[in-house]
Amino acid sequence: MEIVTDGLAFPEGPVAMPDGSVILTEIALGQITRVWPDGRKDVVAKPGGGPNGLALGPDGKLYCTNNGGFNWARGPQGEYAPHGIADDYSGGRIERIDIDTGKVEVLYKSGDFGCVLRGPNDIVFDAHGGFWFTDHGKMDYAQRCHDIVGIFYGKTDGSHLEEVIFPSNNPNGVGLSPDGKRLYAAETYTCRLMAFNVVAPGKVDDAAGPGGPGIPIYRPAGYKFFDSLAMEASGNICVATIGECGISVISPEGELVEFVATDDIFTTNICFGGADMMDAWICLSGTGRLAKTRWKRPGLKLEY
Repeated sequence: MEIVTDGLAFPEGPVAMPDGSVILTEIALGQITRVWPDGRKDVVAKPGGGPNGLALGPDGKLYCTNNGGFNWARGPQGEYAPHGIADDYSGGRIERIDIDTGKVEVLYKSGDFGCVLRGPNDIVFDAHGGFWFTDHGKMDYAQRCHDIVGIFYGKTDGSHLEEVIFPSNNPNGVGLSPDGKRLYAAETYTCRLMAFNVVAPGKVDDAAGPGGPGIPIYRPAGYKFFDSLAMEASGNICVATIGECGISVISPEGELVEFVATDDIFTTNICFGGADMMDAWICLSGTGRLAKTRWKRPGLKLEY
C-alpha cells in the first residue's frame, strides 16, 4: 500500500473525487479535509462536533453524518482511539456542505420528525436521491450506559426523516447492493454484517420481523469489531475490521472472500475510485494515515 498522506486526526468517511483527490472527515478535529494525490491537504469545512461519514448528493454537495463528538484516548505513539461521548457533545445531526465555499447547513437534527439522533455514523445514497444512514449511538462511561439506536432514511430537501429500522445493535457501516434491493449494515460490537430487503425507497420488508434488526449473514471469530464498509461491483461487501487490522471482503451469501491486511488496528473505512474503479483508499485512523492500493476487483460506482 502507498501512504498518500499522514498527520490526520482519525480520518473517516472517504469520498473519491473525479479529479483524483479524496475528501474525508477528521473526526478528532471536527473538520472536513481534501487530500490531493501528492499528499497535500486542504480544509474544506469545519462543522465541529464529530463529522463521521460523507457522501456526495445529487446536488454535488457533501452530506455528512455528524456524531456530535467523542472524547479521545491516545496511545504511546500518539495513536487516536474514540473513548466515549465528548464532554462538549453537540448533538447528532445530518449536515450539507458546499465543497466550494465550506458553508455548513444542518439538514436534520435530533428531534426533527420525532427522530432521536445520537451518533449518526455512515451514509449511502440510493438511486432515488434519498439516503440511508446509521446511528451508532453513544457510549457514556460516566453514566454506565449505551444508546439503543436505529437506521434511518432521509430526503435531501429536508422534507422527510424516518427511523426505518429499530432497534439495531450499534450499526456502523452501511451500503446498498448493486441493484439497490439489499441494504447492508455492519454492527461494531457484535461484529455482525446484517442484511435488509429493500422493497421501496426508504422501506424494508419484515424478514426479520417488523422493523427488525436484520438478517445476519456473517460474523468472524475472535476479538474483532466491524466499522464502515464499501461495496464491490460484484456485490461483495468490504468491511473495515478493527482489531484484525484490515478489510474483510464478504460475499452476498455470507462467505469470506478474502482478508486484506493493513498495519493499523483502527482500520475504519474504504472507498473506491479511478477510471476502472479499482483504486482503493483505506483510512488507517489510529495512526492518522490515508493509504491507497490497487484492488483485485472493481468497486461499485456510487449514485453520485
